[in-house]
This record gives sequence, structure tokens and C-alpha cells, in this order.
Amino acid sequence: MPTIKDVAKEAGVSIATVSYVLNNKAAAVSEETRREVWRAVEKIGYMPNVTARNLRSSQSRLIGYAWHAPPPNGLLNDVLEHFTFFLAQAAEQAGYHLLTFTYPTDNPIRMYDELIRTGRVDGFILASTQEHDTRIRYLLDKRFPFIAFGRSNPDWDFSWVDTDGEAGVRAAVDLLIKRGHTRIAMIAWDEGSLTGRFRFQGYAAALRQAGLSLRPDYIFRGEHSDRTGRDALTYWWAMPPDERPTAIFAISDLIAVGVIHEAARCGIEIGRDLALIGHDNVPLSEFLSPPLATLEQPLDRIASALIENLCDVLAKPNGGKHPVRQVLIPPRLLVRASANFVGDR
Repeated sequence: MPTIKDVAKEAGVSIATVSYVLNNKAAAVSEETRREVWRAVEKIGYMPNVTARNLRSSQSRLIGYAWHAPPPNGLLNDVLEHFTFFLAQAAEQAGYHLLTFTYPTDNPIRMYDELIRTGRVDGFILASTQEHDTRIRYLLDKRFPFIAFGRSNPDWDFSWVDTDGEAGVRAAVDLLIKRGHTRIAMIAWDEGSLTGRFRFQGYAAALRQAGLSLRPDYIFRGEHSDRTGRDALTYWWAMPPDERPTAIFAISDLIAVGVIHEAARCGIEIGRDLALIGHDNVPLSEFLSPPLATLEQPLDRIASALIENLCDVLAKPNGGKHPVRQVLIPPRLLVRASANFVGDR
């Protein structure tokens, strides 16, 4: 079986250099040397003893990531599915792997505590954060490394990366206003949703900037389902024609799909009688009829930023002090045919 000495000989470097590369100490060697070492590893088929190496370094090289709970309507969350892929990819490029796990919703701390006590992970990445997230409070109190995809209590000082939902929705509503709309409605989540709250703030800010009033009857709240979109359109189309919204921003593409389906049932043509923009750019959004205008979260950039910042924390010896980093990444507005409107405004 090939040894580390064989790798060093094949690559024409010292054993210490090979060790630096295998232990992901990239700063100690040049990029060209690092590539040469990995080429030699692949060529001779060297298999490093990861377990022994981790024991010597007191590191597991694993990052804990809790898999989200299945939604009550049985529909998978495409955003988190894609995010998990990019997160695993970014972790592997940094020399780590994801350890996915689940936890009971009534006691999320138990699994985090067990993984910390057993030394199974070096740090955590949290997703689906809440305003007073007990996981964040627990990890802050334990002084255990973590970073969150999403915000929480504004009084808590911790590192996070998040999509700038407020800026994204504001850009979407600005587009509708520039196209002449003054009766713009929003389908929102319940007020308890922190992410939903940021997106609603973008909607309200865009209207306020344009001098348009925020009409309570143009706000429809509901769960993350196509049924919410159907019910919202039914509610608004019961209004007198000159009071109906001419444009709708839906807080998710799934809800927007419900609007499209209900519109088709009622003989309303999206992109002609009514403009519609969603959020998330789920895989089928561009293949709907008409293609759905939407906001796309840069999940690859978010995942890379999360891993990069967590690695900086883990690189500090003995949990040394590190700066808190809070990063907002704006989504990208994809303008498609559903945002068109040719009716009398």
C-alpha cells in the first residue's frame, strides 16, 4: 500500500510538505505545489488515514448541519435542497465534510449538546433560523463555533450570512412601479416569519418611496403552499374591477404557482391581465406558462461565504477571539413574461 513517503517522492517534495497539503494547511505551500501533491496522491492511489490524522489534530473535520424538518404539506423546500448541495461542495473544497442530522422540534438542543460532548463536529452551520432561536442562544453560551444562514435576535452578537430579502423585494416592486402599476398587492407569510418580515419591509419601502399608500386589503397572508396563492387571487378578484390589484408580488414561487393556476381557472391571463413576480427561482419557474419572473438567491455564494467564515473561526487556536461577521447578499431579479401587463392601469 502506498505511503506518504511514496507521495513525497512522486511529487518531488518533502514529507512535511505532503503533510501540510493533506492537513489543508494551504498557507504553508504554494497553489502549484498543492496541485502537484494531489496529482501524486491520485496517481499512486494513496489513502490517508483520516481517523488517525484527526485524532492527532483533535479535529473531526466535520461540520454539523441539521437537516430541515419536512414541511406539513409534504412539499420539499427547493431552496434548502439546493443550499445543502452547495454547502457540502464548499465544505469539501475547504477540507471538511458535512455531518447532517435531525432534531426533535420540541427539544433541538439535545442533539447539538450530544455532538459537542462527543467531539463529533468542529462547528455548526444553522439554517431556518428563528427570531429567538434557542440553538443560537445555546451555542453562544457554550462558546462553540457556528455560523448561521439567516438572522435572529438583533441583540445577539453572532456571525451570519443572509439573503438581503428586503433589497430584493424592493427591486421587484420598483420594477412594477416603473412599469406604471399603482395597485400592487403582496402575498406574504404569517407575521411570525422573520424572513417574511424582511421581505415585507422591502415591499412597504418601495411603495413608500413611490408615494403609494400601503393598503391592508392588498396584503394577503398564508402558509407556504399553492393554496395560499389560489385563495389570494380569489379574494382580490371579488373586488370591483377598478379596485383589483394589477400586479402581485408573491413571497415564494410555490405561492405564485397557485396564483397562476387559479388565474387559468378564472380566465385571467398572467402577463396580460395581471403582472406577477415570485421569489426563489425554483427549477420549474422558467417553464411555467408564462415563465415566472422571480428573485433568485445566490445559494452558491452564500454557502461559500458561510464555510469561509466558519473556517476562519476554526483556524483560531483554542477558540481565540474572532470578529463577528454579518453579511447580506442581494438576490438577483429575473425578469420574465409573467411581469408583463397590457391592461388599462
